[in-house]
Amino acid sequence: MNKLALITGGSRGIGRDCALALAKNGIDIVITYNSQFDTAQTVVTELRELGVKASMLQLDTTQTDSFPMFVDQLKSELASYFNRNSLDYLLNNAGTGLGSSIEATTEVEFDTMYQIHLKGPFFLTQALLPYMVEGGSILNVSSGLTRFSLPGSSAYAIMKGGVEVMSRYFAKEFSQRQITVNTIAPGAIATDFRGGAVRDNPEYHKMVSNITSLGRPGLPEDISAVVAFLLSDQAHWITGQRIEASGGMFL
Repeated sequence: MNKLALITGGSRGIGRDCALALAKNGIDIVITYNSQFDTAQTVVTELRELGVKASMLQLDTTQTDSFPMFVDQLKSELASYFNRNSLDYLLNNAGTGLGSSIEATTEVEFDTMYQIHLKGPFFLTQALLPYMVEGGSILNVSSGLTRFSLPGSSAYAIMKGGVEVMSRYFAKEFSQRQITVNTIAPGAIATDFRGGAVRDNPEYHKMVSNITSLGRPGLPEDISAVVAFLLSDQAHWITGQRIEASGGMFL
């Protein structure tokens, strides 16, 4: 039986590329999507063409009161399609950015960042923990912005700092079940994140290249390669760690 990974926000960007990278390693996949049903369906088709089982479920990680229903749907999908009742890997990836100065950030925007990036992953992991196998792995997505500071990213970065602390506590408490928990912190990646600023804005692209030791923004495959390692048996002795994959931004 293949191992199985659940990836939140797996319909686009880094999440999609991580799903494909894990599938190439023979791992079955469940992705979640918020609103882009057709995009998610396309990813599921791509995954199945790689020879693995793949499925998708709708999930809004800001709506923690929906998590019990989501877990029930997941359990049903695991039993009926995957012929199993557990997960090997969990990638808490779903998220969105916020480009706003401290002065201009509203309370609603701040709360949304908190719900998406910190509260959602905490309580979703709590809800899914009974279904994680002994010796499984959880990976949370943070950001290089927790190490260096760029104006306009405060609310987002604050939540990602919380994700890194959360991961360490997860790693400590879940160690009794031999579950490893780590954080991956991407740098600037050329996706549609924040309206595709890194990918589509030539001036921003140049700025990122100039402050990155390897001389270019990251690509989704730069991150998914690290994720595929961390969610594998080869990484079994790594837990409680923050792994930055930024090409050496601001060294």
